[in-house]
Amino acid sequence: MSKRITIMGSTGSIGTNTLEVVRALGSDYRVVGLAARQRWAELESQCRAVEPQVVAIADPKCAEQLRRMLNGQVEVLEGEAGLVELAGHRDTDFVVAAIVGSAGLASTIAAVEAGRHVGLANKEALVMAGSLIVPLARQTGARLLPIDSKHSAIFQAMSAGSVDEVRKIYLTASGGPFRTWPMEKIASATPADALLHPTWTMGPKITVDSATMVNKAMEIIEAHWLFGIEVDAIEVVIHPESIVHSMVEFCDRSIIAQMGQPDMRTPIQYALTYPRRLRGCARDLDFSAIGQLRFEPPDLHRFPALRLGYEVARAGGTAGAVFNAANEAAVEAFLQGRIPFGRIVDTIREVLDRHAVQSNPNLGSILQSDAWARNEVKECLKS
Repeated sequence: MSKRITIMGSTGSIGTNTLEVVRALGSDYRVVGLAARQRWAELESQCRAVEPQVVAIADPKCAEQLRRMLNGQVEVLEGEAGLVELAGHRDTDFVVAAIVGSAGLASTIAAVEAGRHVGLANKEALVMAGSLIVPLARQTGARLLPIDSKHSAIFQAMSAGSVDEVRKIYLTASGGPFRTWPMEKIASATPADALLHPTWTMGPKITVDSATMVNKAMEIIEAHWLFGIEVDAIEVVIHPESIVHSMVEFCDRSIIAQMGQPDMRTPIQYALTYPRRLRGCARDLDFSAIGQLRFEPPDLHRFPALRLGYEVARAGGTAGAVFNAANEAAVEAFLQGRIPFGRIVDTIREVLDRHAVQSNPNLGSILQSDAWARNEVKECLKS
């Protein structure tokens, strides 16, 4: 019997790569559900290609357009309730959680509540609500399988031992487009500059997050929740080639690294086929052509977001929700040309400094903190 897959965020970068992987895997894997927020025309095209049973689209007006174009051939759910319903659908075995940002939180929780295996590409869900999602997964039997390349690498490397044998996790980072820029030039970088990532092809929001290193800060928090590792045992290393995706050091000082081409299809496929390994889509790795692999300590003056990541991970509670929301609002302002690049992390810091962290929050408190942070960003940007 084929594995039934639902892709939340199917029109984004992870979603389209997942569809490509499923096509390559053949008849043992079948897409039964697709979801997007607004891009109904792309969703319609995907429906024609893979013939899912159900689709969901957040925007009700887009849902009307999609229903008209599909003419009853596929069930169309709408709104946030539709996304949540699809994520927990009874006819799904595996949910790819790839809706970017806080918008993907509710559907990710729904998939975990339903006890599904979840391919977690939405790191923001754990940044915001790791204290809720991880215990919930234990309770329902849901399995969280990381799709993010760094956490997939850690997951694979950790199979060489047990969690209590882990001494340290090394999260690698390319350093983004501004690794070698003069400091005085970075603050005035344009959206076009920030969107030129040296090794990965991603959506605009995560590409900006990589340029600020907010993405790596979030990965620190995600690794803490996903693997139960103490924050101080997580170390970031700059690795410009993006070949070593992350490393795990064990108590005997052995270090296990996962390596490969910087191609998101590899961690996507591993999550889908786990624990099996099947022939992949990525190019072969030619070590002689690469020549060298470099590793450098991160410059916290150049990348102040990393310091924030450690602070937020240690603080816990609602700090993650505020960090994520402030970043989303600040990145949106940057991409719209309303603030300079250098203002993104400064704004996040300012909002975090104003926040009184609530320990052990429920979902309502997390969502309230998210809304509060977005409003605070608006206030910050007025000054």
